Amino acid sequence: MLNAMTIEHISDTARWVAIYRAMESERPDAHFRDPWARTLAGPSGEKIAATMKGSKQMAWAMIVRTQVIDEIILGAIANDGIDMVVNLAAGLDTRPWRLAMPKTLRWIDVDLPDILQYKLDNMQGETPVCSYEAVKTDLREVETRRALFTRLAAESKRALVVTEGLLVYLQPEQVGTLAADLAAQPSFRTWIIDLVHPKVLAMMKRQLDKSDVRGDDTKFIFAPDEGTKFFEPFGWREGHFYGSMTEAKRLNREMRGAWLWKFIGSLGGAKRRAEFTRFAGIVRLDRI
Repeated sequence: MLNAMTIEHISDTARWVAIYRAMESERPDAHFRDPWARTLAGPSGEKIAATMKGSKQMAWAMIVRTQVIDEIILGAIANDGIDMVVNLAAGLDTRPWRLAMPKTLRWIDVDLPDILQYKLDNMQGETPVCSYEAVKTDLREVETRRALFTRLAAESKRALVVTEGLLVYLQPEQVGTLAADLAAQPSFRTWIIDLVHPKVLAMMKRQLDKSDVRGDDTKFIFAPDEGTKFFEPFGWREGHFYGSMTEAKRLNREMRGAWLWKFIGSLGGAKRRAEFTRFAGIVRLDRI
C-alpha cells in the first residue's frame, strides 16, 4: 500500500491536475489530447492521484473544466478577435502547445518561477503553436503584477484572461483586488474563472481534511455567497455560466452517482433547482 503523498505547496496541485489530463488523453474517446501531461505530473503527481482520498471521484470535474475552458478560449479567438491570452497561475497547462490556435496569437503564461521553469525544462524541444512568453512572478506581489498587466494591456487590443483553479485558494479581498487590477486595463475584455457554491466548498474542505494537505496556500477558501455578482463592483459581469454537471452530461463525463444528485436537485422549488445547477461551474466574465 502506498503512503499518502503530502501536498505542501500550491505547485503540487498542478502536478495532481496534470494526472487528470493524462487520464482523459489516454481514453479512446478523449475530448482532448495532452501527450505531455503524465510526464509533467511526474512521480509526485502520480502518487498524489493514487493516494489522495476521493481522487478518482474528482477526475470528472477537472476533465470537464479543462474541456470547457478549451472551448471558451477557442471560441473567443475565433469570434471575438482575441489577440492575447493571459494565463495567470498557469501551472503545467500545455494549451499553447496542444490547442489549434493562430500563430499570430500571443499566449502569456504567468506563474511562480519554480513551477514555470519546471514546465519549460520538460517542454524543451516542443514548439508552441502560437507566440509564447513565460513570465516568472508571484502574483501576490501586487505592484509587480500591476506593472505586468499594464505592459501586456498596452501590447494587445483584445485580451482574454484565464485563472483556472486559482481563485478558490484566495481570500475574498485578494480576489477583489485582482479583479479590480484586471478591470483597470481596457484591453482585458474577457476573464475565464471557475467557481463553486459555498455548500460545495464545505464538501471539498471535508474531503481535503481526509488527506495530507499541509501548505497554507493549498486551502480551499473562495466561494462567495453572491456567486458571480461578487465581481460586479470590481468591473466584471457574468457573460455565461457553464454548470459543471450540465457540461458533464453533455460531454458524457458525469460523476459516479450523478443520478442521485440529480434527484436531490429535483426536490424543492424552482429556486432550489436553479441553485443546484450553479453549485459549480466555469464562468466567462465580461467587462462592465
